Amino acid sequence: MAFVALVGAAGFRSTPGVLMVPLQDEFGWSRATTSLAVSVNLVLYGLTAPFAAALMDRFGVRRVTAAALLLIAAGSGLTVGMSASWQLVACWGVLIGLGTGSMAMVFAATVTGRWFVRHRGLVIGVLTAGGSTGQLVFLPVLAVLVRDHGWRWASLATAGAALAVVPLVVLVLRDRPADVGLLPYGATGPVPEPPRAPGGPAGTALRTLRGSLRSRAFWLLAGSFFVCGATTNGLVGTHFIPAAHDHGMPETTAANLLALVGIFDIVGTVASGWLTDRVDARVLLGWYYALRGLSLLVLPVLFASTPHPSMLLFIVFYGLDWVATVPPTIALARSVFGAERGTIVFGWVFAAHQLGAAVAAAVAGALRTRLGSYTLAWWGAGALCLVAAVMAVSIGRPRTVPAIVAD
Repeated sequence: MAFVALVGAAGFRSTPGVLMVPLQDEFGWSRATTSLAVSVNLVLYGLTAPFAAALMDRFGVRRVTAAALLLIAAGSGLTVGMSASWQLVACWGVLIGLGTGSMAMVFAATVTGRWFVRHRGLVIGVLTAGGSTGQLVFLPVLAVLVRDHGWRWASLATAGAALAVVPLVVLVLRDRPADVGLLPYGATGPVPEPPRAPGGPAGTALRTLRGSLRSRAFWLLAGSFFVCGATTNGLVGTHFIPAAHDHGMPETTAANLLALVGIFDIVGTVASGWLTDRVDARVLLGWYYALRGLSLLVLPVLFASTPHPSMLLFIVFYGLDWVATVPPTIALARSVFGAERGTIVFGWVFAAHQLGAAVAAAVAGALRTRLGSYTLAWWGAGALCLVAAVMAVSIGRPRTVPAIVAD
């Protein structure tokens, strides 16, 4: 059930990239305007994560996930009646951002931490691959709906899909193994439930952040994951289809290529989870960021080449690396900050990921509006990945930091 929910969340997040050109054609909104809505979405998607983790600790995974799906359905459904750009920001940015943020990677980290003792890295890889599966399933369907019936039908399809998952979550999803009389996988005996943090969920999330800010490892994790978000969701996830359109590629073809990223990312992320159980997570992150940077540096050349089948080289190489960074990043957060706080700390690291995505989405849109090309955006992203590779290998060997106490 967790995998199904993550598949849906990824599909809902993939909608903006398909709708950018149709909205520009109908309303005359520039790429900078539509990118602003995406940026708000990405910021809230990230900033919601640590609070969602704390809410899951307090109220349970099932309730938080069901509420998130209802927000997504409302945001997507309301877009069909919009007539002004601020409404796009409110629906795409605020409602869908809050909803998908509550079902972000902290959801996968929470489920894995509660239900598994052995093979956590592999399970995180499988659940993270759910995001790629969602992109794979939704993008081609949405692109065909937009082409044949208009963007409003794509928005309604997204709303309907979100509503369809709600009953499954309520009936099937459970908060902990003990709720169904099981032990976490790999546990040799009962695992005591961690003590509830004092204060409300918001206070717990903020105290965790304040304590984490004193750790050099947190800044290196957050900084490298900022670059991860900038070079995936923010740049490629948002602007690949419009950029391909600029080079004469049909939107449906570009959407299918982006969906292929999802196919190869399933392989890459599951393999990354398997490796995370066996190899130093810092080394893995260093390789991932360096290889991603090289692929982005050559992307403008591939866009300029004809015929476009040369783009398949980028799709395969980049796809294997799309979110392979997630399993080792979660593993480092847990090992440095402890099992109890590691998920909330990762929530804040993920917030940095989405801030990076928001910055990249806005900056790339502005560069395209001003320069008429995305070339500088691709080159800048490639250079940032090389910096992130250095940050990752500089984290230092994990050691648990002191506990955070209530004020």
